[in-house]
Amino acid sequence: MKVVFTFEPPAEMRKEIRSSFPYVEFHFFQNVDLAETEMESSEVIVTYGEDLTDEHIERAVQLKWIMVTSAGIERMPLKAIKEKNILVTNARGIHKTPMAEFTIGLLLDHARNFQLQWKNQQQRIWDKTIPQAELNNQSIVIVGAGAIGQEIARLAKAFRMNVFGINSSGTIKENFDEMYSLENISTPLEKADYVVSILPSTEQTVQFYQMNHFEKMKNTAVFINLGRGDVVKEEILIEALNNKEIAHAYLDVFQTEPLPKNHPLWGMENVTITPHISSTTKNYLPRALDIFQKNLHTYINNKGQFINVIDSERGY
Repeated sequence: MKVVFTFEPPAEMRKEIRSSFPYVEFHFFQNVDLAETEMESSEVIVTYGEDLTDEHIERAVQLKWIMVTSAGIERMPLKAIKEKNILVTNARGIHKTPMAEFTIGLLLDHARNFQLQWKNQQQRIWDKTIPQAELNNQSIVIVGAGAIGQEIARLAKAFRMNVFGINSSGTIKENFDEMYSLENISTPLEKADYVVSILPSTEQTVQFYQMNHFEKMKNTAVFINLGRGDVVKEEILIEALNNKEIAHAYLDVFQTEPLPKNHPLWGMENVTITPHISSTTKNYLPRALDIFQKNLHTYINNKGQFINVIDSERGY
């Protein structure tokens, strides 16, 4: 059987994969353009999930399974994949540790005013009057209570925060004080000191946040978006920040990436921008490829259950 990667893992990882499956024909390419010819006769494609097109799926006549080494699949040609009944799995779950730690870092950055302290250091200013706050007894609303959201909740509880969650059903999960459905999000937003959005991009979540959501929040609240940039229309967020409906926004994801240099978000003092790195650490790819290898054992042996099977209809 032939497995084609549309990206090239480090040499050590490639060696490990080949040694673990000596009877499988692996082809590693730096990008999808170089992989196109081999993909046409491949049974399995491994991708980051942003490079495949309808044409690729149509031409890959032997394709049975696509492994996506990320969590998001909104840029995948899901309609073509569904029509050919191709199995899709992803790396859901590997992001929970880095993204939860990243979130706690942002909470502490805001509470302890680290950015202002850094600016003062650059100017050699000794200012002991910089406002300082605690996370203890603050309220955090986690919008998207899956694996990542649950890990954020666990760490938030270590800081004795009040933790409210949002999921599709409203069913309570461990480490949450209360859980609400998306339809009832207004109630916890009114209590929030921090709102952390880790919603995926689906038909139900695109431009989910509207002005009324920001108006419900305290004017001291902080909005953190680590999920997908298209869940909030940036013009609405900018208006909410300019109107001081909320105090600050930490944004790791955007409608267009990289964020254009002339975008107004760059120049706003109450916005902190990071370049879609909340899940990125040196452990990312090893964790993703570990899931791939476990699923490859399942695929080859036709025994057991695949990890992280995607519903092409729902998009997650």
